[in-house]
Amino acid sequence: MGCLVSTPADSGGNRRRPGNIGEVSVFVPGFRIPKPLDFSQSLGDHLPKSLVERLSALRTRIVVMAGHEAPTITRTRRKTATQHGGSTLADLIQALEDYLPVLLGLVKDGSQLQHMVQFVWVNQEDDAEETAMSNAWYEVLSVLHLMAMLLFSQANLLLLPRTSSDGYQPKVSEESRRASIDIFLKAAGYLDCAVKHVLPQLSSELRRSLPVDLAEGVLRALCLQALGQRIGFGSQYQWAVMAIQRDVACLP
Repeated sequence: MGCLVSTPADSGGNRRRPGNIGEVSVFVPGFRIPKPLDFSQSLGDHLPKSLVERLSALRTRIVVMAGHEAPTITRTRRKTATQHGGSTLADLIQALEDYLPVLLGLVKDGSQLQHMVQFVWVNQEDDAEETAMSNAWYEVLSVLHLMAMLLFSQANLLLLPRTSSDGYQPKVSEESRRASIDIFLKAAGYLDCAVKHVLPQLSSELRRSLPVDLAEGVLRALCLQALGQRIGFGSQYQWAVMAIQRDVACLP
């Protein structure tokens, strides 16, 4: 079933008081970032050394990037859009995309390996909000959530008005609006996968112990937000209308 340690969930999963987030175009919850772990201690006797080393290398890259860059991304989100912020987001998203398929090997066909590693994640805006679970599905859920939040931040950077070359009032370019549509759809896909395919893998006890950011209702709301903002921007373009209608028709 998997062991868990969660704070401050023991006191009822207190919601955080949001800070001053400055100018934003897209609501982006605080990032949850992973804490370091040693795969060799838990999996060294059960998997080939090369695979353990690959898991460790991929996750360590994410831990380092998220720990160093998440504050930078947050400051960028709160102040102004910069090329550095955009490239940081893309690099971290790519690192997570590289890690996810290797991680899924731990849960393949109900493998008992999924219960052998304790995964710890902490809210980047509140170090006291830390959740640890000995279940690889929790790690998958946390990875999908972080990927979606990074995509929300990427869309926000694109949709912050920029000073135009003609010196008129800052505005959002059509190119940025178009790019944001695909980003919102990708984020919605990750969140939908989390709700439909990952949460059901966790026991009801573990699901009740998840941090509020990973609760089913919150994930569904964020998914609808992504689709809603995609519709809001995409409806301005005739080429996107049919695809959006298909997406909405598939919603439960």
